[in-house]
Amino acid sequence: MICSAVRFLTLNVAAAAGLLATNFNSANAACATERPNILLLVSDDQRPDTIHALGNHLIQTPNLDRLVKSGTVFTRATCANPICTPSRAEILSGCNSFRNGVLDFGRGIKPELPTMPKWFAAAGYRTFYVGKWHNDGVPIERGYSATKGLYRGGGGKFYKPQVDWAGRPVTGYRGWIFQDDAGTLFPELGVGLTPDISSKFAEAAVSLIDESAKSDQPFFLHVNFTSPHDPLLLPPGWEKTYDAASMPLPKNFAPRHPFDHGNFDGRDEQLFKWPRTPEETRGELAAYYSVISYMDQQIGRILDTLHTTGQDKNTIVVFTSDHGLAVGSHGLRGKQSMYEHTIGVPLLMSGPGIPAGEQRSAQCYLRDLFPTLADLARLDPPGDRIDGRSLGPILRNEQSEIHPFVIGYFRNFQRMIRDGHWKYIEYPEVNVTQLFDLAGDPNELNNLTAEKQYADQRRMLVEKLHGWLKQNGDPLFAQ
Repeated sequence: MICSAVRFLTLNVAAAAGLLATNFNSANAACATERPNILLLVSDDQRPDTIHALGNHLIQTPNLDRLVKSGTVFTRATCANPICTPSRAEILSGCNSFRNGVLDFGRGIKPELPTMPKWFAAAGYRTFYVGKWHNDGVPIERGYSATKGLYRGGGGKFYKPQVDWAGRPVTGYRGWIFQDDAGTLFPELGVGLTPDISSKFAEAAVSLIDESAKSDQPFFLHVNFTSPHDPLLLPPGWEKTYDAASMPLPKNFAPRHPFDHGNFDGRDEQLFKWPRTPEETRGELAAYYSVISYMDQQIGRILDTLHTTGQDKNTIVVFTSDHGLAVGSHGLRGKQSMYEHTIGVPLLMSGPGIPAGEQRSAQCYLRDLFPTLADLARLDPPGDRIDGRSLGPILRNEQSEIHPFVIGYFRNFQRMIRDGHWKYIEYPEVNVTQLFDLAGDPNELNNLTAEKQYADQRRMLVEKLHGWLKQNGDPLFAQ
């Protein structure tokens, strides 16, 4: 069984690759040889302020820093629906949650919608998936031709209770397990999260990149890490890197959020004690940074393999996360909020056709990745079949913006609009609103919603927000 598990992570791709080659017509295959490879790296629960080269001088992220230096950073990238399954559905489908049908856990992407891997496969790409799968079905049902290092639920019978870095009982990823497309489980690789899990995803990705160097077809490789999602387990070699006692608190740290934002009883918020304490928050941040740094180290292995196989010059690399996280900001621990630390995500792009060492402040969504990558790969655009818009014109300096404002939503509890430097949030269940001037208040500490001098600004934002939600089928605004 150990041998089969190793083959599962490193060698078992040749048969799948042979089958793939027969599935493309000759015209697509000939055209595809001129197109760039795509490597999409996605972390889980990573705040946008956790990259050294982007201003966090405490954290060690030398490989993400490589992408910052060699590519373009989108500084206002947004996760519209900050929970794992809906956010990942927006990435796959290029559609907002109201359109793709995945507003919450347990919902399936509407089958009539195109998906990014299907789009690339139809154009002659070999489409591979590695890592966490948190949508309906399995990857090969969504357009991926083969998987490697697939990690999803199904191993409950093998699970044994765990504790995290602080000795707290683990409540996340219990029973998750490595498996293959046929449903064979590999409990010997660990059940639930393990401290070294990022290395296992990297091993699978490295194997696929090595194998792809022997093919004339370009690859689309989607790698989903679990890091730095809880439970936080100190990874090998990083156990003592960050000193909790000297870890600075977030500038918007608070012992408690001033009202129930709709998830006080959710699993994420129960990970911390009430009220939040500086000591627990500092310890959590130190562990959080360790997990990110270890993932960064594994990303370095993947980038190095691109280089050693000679594929780096023709590979577009994208790094992002499904959403951010509070970790003490605003008195919250989890995601499920409309604050910048949570709806904001890191978004780095590097490769052919992408300016090096530059930043763009254009507002954008994760769902824009689908049309953007199609644009950069010179594929036919999905057009109005999806909601996302290509960021290509922003990269080429043809436009300064593609979205005049962005919208956020979480269940029936929160709705948000960010228009320029203004942000307005509604909490329908508790009849609370917030208005922030992000230019002067980037940490969102001063709620201006009751200030008379901002009444017109508030009214304008409400009209835009409600108009967009009605147009896009928000059930809260159903007639």
